[in-house]
Amino acid sequence: MAKASSRTERNEKPEPTVTVAGTGNAEASGDGTAVTGHRGPAPGTGRASLSSLHVSRTGDATAIGAGAIAVSGNLTVQRALQEPAPWPHQVGVIPPEAQSFQHRAEADRLRATVAGGGTTMLSQVLTGMGGVGKTQLAAAHARAAWDDGRLDVLVWITASAQSSVVSGYAQAGVELCRADPDDPERAAKQFLAWLTPKPGQPPCRWLIVLDDVADPSDLVVRAENAGSHYSLWPPASPHGQVLLTTRRRDAALFGQGRRRIEVGLFAPAESAGYLTASLAAFSRTEPADDLTALARDLGHLPLALAQAAAYLIDSGDSAAAYRERLADRAIALADLSPETLPDEQAAALAAAWSLSIDRADTLRPAGLARPMLHLAALLDANGIPQSVLTSAPARSYLAANHTTASRKGGRLGKWRPGRRQRLAEPVSFEEALGALRALDRLSLVDRTPASPRQAVRVHQLIQRAARDSLTSHQHDQAARTAADALLAAWPEIERDTGFSQDLRINAVSLIRHAEDALYRPDAHTVLYRLSESLGKSGQVAAAVDHSRNLASNTHSRLGADHLDTLIARSHLAHWQGEAGDAAGAVRALTDLLADQVRVLGPNRPSTLLTRYKLASYRGEAGDAAGAVRALADLLADQVRVLGPDDPDTLNTRGSLALWRGLAGDAAGAVQAFGDLLADRVRVLGADHPGTLTTRHNLASWRGEAGDAAGAAQALADLLADRVRVVGPDDPGTLTTRGNLASQQGRAGDAARAVQAFGDLLADRVRVLGADHPGTLTTRNNLAHWRGEAGDAAGAAQALADLLADQVRVLGPDHPDTLTTRNNLAHWRKEAERRPGTEDVRRDTRT
Repeated sequence: MAKASSRTERNEKPEPTVTVAGTGNAEASGDGTAVTGHRGPAPGTGRASLSSLHVSRTGDATAIGAGAIAVSGNLTVQRALQEPAPWPHQVGVIPPEAQSFQHRAEADRLRATVAGGGTTMLSQVLTGMGGVGKTQLAAAHARAAWDDGRLDVLVWITASAQSSVVSGYAQAGVELCRADPDDPERAAKQFLAWLTPKPGQPPCRWLIVLDDVADPSDLVVRAENAGSHYSLWPPASPHGQVLLTTRRRDAALFGQGRRRIEVGLFAPAESAGYLTASLAAFSRTEPADDLTALARDLGHLPLALAQAAAYLIDSGDSAAAYRERLADRAIALADLSPETLPDEQAAALAAAWSLSIDRADTLRPAGLARPMLHLAALLDANGIPQSVLTSAPARSYLAANHTTASRKGGRLGKWRPGRRQRLAEPVSFEEALGALRALDRLSLVDRTPASPRQAVRVHQLIQRAARDSLTSHQHDQAARTAADALLAAWPEIERDTGFSQDLRINAVSLIRHAEDALYRPDAHTVLYRLSESLGKSGQVAAAVDHSRNLASNTHSRLGADHLDTLIARSHLAHWQGEAGDAAGAVRALTDLLADQVRVLGPNRPSTLLTRYKLASYRGEAGDAAGAVRALADLLADQVRVLGPDDPDTLNTRGSLALWRGLAGDAAGAVQAFGDLLADRVRVLGADHPGTLTTRHNLASWRGEAGDAAGAAQALADLLADRVRVVGPDDPGTLTTRGNLASQQGRAGDAARAVQAFGDLLADRVRVLGADHPGTLTTRNNLAHWRGEAGDAAGAAQALADLLADQVRVLGPDHPDTLTTRNNLAHWRKEAERRPGTEDVRRDTRT
């Protein structure tokens, strides 16, 4: 048998020929047909128009038995074309309705749009991540339209490849418009032309469903001859509808009047209803709370719910047992799928997104989407700041773990699954952003670039599948990189409280997914940064809990004398003190100091720092004089070891001045702060934060020493400089505003203090949040000056409200809670007296 000539030289030979010579013999028996020579279309027919056919020296053809046919030479086959099918007519098979199918709001949106009518063709695109039920929604819509008699022609095509679309159109062309089945491409074109409305012909109401379009480029046929490109989108018709489902979000799929419908997850009630109905169909019942919790664990993903229900039915396990297995990080997601998938599903849950990941990795910048997803899989599913995933550590990870050998233009080239190679050049910010866009285009992540923090969200089961694909070494490498990326994005001064909260949530997620990696080979700095951020944001109890876990983990994993263990103990003691347990902090720091002297020596900076903290918490525990003595001894050692101008030495001088004042020597504090200020300016400069803090303390102690007016003026000057240097919302700026308001009140203007604290409270809530310790302190001071201004009853009510919040946030035994309780008792007593007869004036410190 001969073959058609190659088309590689199509430009030189536009009309192919067939030459047949020297063929062998052929035999047929029974009803068979034997051909020696050529069997095919005659010249001028079929998919290739042959200019000539040459047949010579063919062998013998022998027919044996009744009905057999033998041909020697050329056999021209002509098939009678199929008559067009009558309307209504369906091409292709609509997938059956899933068990326990849930009616959803998206179905109503599809139907409402069709019911609205119009004069142009209706095109709707269902888009969403794999597993959300797009195909089921499309199938339900198609069945409803068919059953309602609203269609003359319905065509259902599984459009996961261009060849499938062409084949589906060709089949429709054969069945509806006498197309030649031997030439699918021509038949497809003939069908698309048939769909175009023609004058004088009765209108055909049609619906074409292109299910699971994998790539927008599959809808454009690009032939070797540029002029022969054509679109596989159905032509415009006022009587036609197109419904397309896809995971893609490329702009090419939308526009031109195409209506985009995002298909999301089940609502919680839908999830619970689905699980309940699916199990009930097999006479299974589970506690409603367990099913609600299971749906939450599965992220309300319809595909996951379907496979989980099938697993429970097949295995006999309870929902609670399945949840335990799901929470076990040692069990792969693939091991939680049923042996037989329900509802004719094609892929188990773990593999549901593998094709999408492969395709995302081929998009520009090629080879970066997969490692980007590996990083995102370890962070918070509900929102990862984009700045984390585009940070320098993240970009270095992408360069080291891309999955393509070289790029077009010398960087990356052809996609090779599973192969990793370090890039010769670093990955740029734009390329990292491109990797996120690629994942978003395949619905593997959701990006909100217009939001202030540009969050990236990933479904928790996509994260689980991505983590399962990593080896132990790859997992640990990605975890350490994610921790580095969080630190790189974490600002030194946390002015944006929402952003800081996002970073803390992501750090907690990283610990949950990869805690072991964060202690190998040492405790990662992000673990300490988390406790610091929690405490400074006012979540002191949470800071204590995290620090306690950190101290326990470093001790058990790294050893009692490891440097990280000592650092973790220091963090724990510090936040114990900040939580109001100053005595407990003193005990913990005393024990820590003994171990640091033994392990590190007395002159190590960390040992000296522990002495500094120990002295300060002695003062907080009520021993101000002991704090002064300890700080004086420490200062002498720091001057000897570190030098007089070392920042730690200067900080100790500041604390020594403070505790002198608190021990009763306000004038000595003013003198000490004045001397320190001169050295701060000389060593650090006038605008250094340490210099500004010293100016603040000097002004405040001038007020404590009796010069309220001078203190107020100094604080007003400082406030202007703080706003200029660090901005109006910096915590130090807010503190200065509070102390300025207090000094204004002390200078005799209580009404002005009330106004200033009222304005400050609004800014504290906006910048720091309602439960931040600074916000609570401002509420206390506002209540105090309301009382001093003559509104004792208002002060008492404000303090009663504050007390309830402090008990909730800080606990009943926190020093600030006890102070508020005492102040409340005072102003309640004052409210019972006649206005203007107060005999007690109470102060609070900011």
